Amino acid sequence: MASMALKTILTKSHLAGPMGGRSLWSSRVSVSLAPRTFQVSLHHESTTTHARKATDAAKQGANEAAKAGQDVKNNAASAAEDVTQKAKDAAEKVADTAQDLTEKAKQTAQDAWGTVKDTTQKIKETVVGKAEDSKDSVKKNAETVKRSMNMKNY
Repeated sequence: MASMALKTILTKSHLAGPMGGRSLWSSRVSVSLAPRTFQVSLHHESTTTHARKATDAAKQGANEAAKAGQDVKNNAASAAEDVTQKAKDAAEKVADTAQDLTEKAKQTAQDAWGTVKDTTQKIKETVVGKAEDSKDSVKKNAETVKRSMNMKNY
C-alpha cells in the first residue's frame, strides 16, 4: 500500500512540475506545491483501506463465530450420539442379564422338579416296601393266630 501511495505522490509531483518557488533561505532549494486534491485522494485511499480492513476483520470474526458455532453443534451431536450408544449398550446388558436370569430360573425349576420326582419315587418305594413287609407280617400273624385257634378247637 505504501508503494502505491509513493507512486501516486511521484506521479502527481512530476505532473505538477516546478509549481513552487525558491525558498528565501536557500537559493538551491526549490519547493514544489502539490494540489489540494492530492491530500483528499490520499485521505480517501486511507479511508478505503481502513474500511476494507474493517470489512475483512468483520468477515473473519463472522467466520470464526460460525466455525465456533459449528464446533459446538458438532460436539453436542457427538455427545448425543455417545449417550444414545451408551443407552443402547446398557439396554443390551439388561436384556442379556434378564436372559441369563431366565435361563437360571428355568434350570433351577427343572432341578427342583427332578429332586421332587426322585424324592417322591423313594417315598413310594419305601412305603410300598413297608406295606409289603406289613402285609407279609400280617399274613404270618394271621396264620399263627389261625393255628392257635385250630389248636384250641382240638
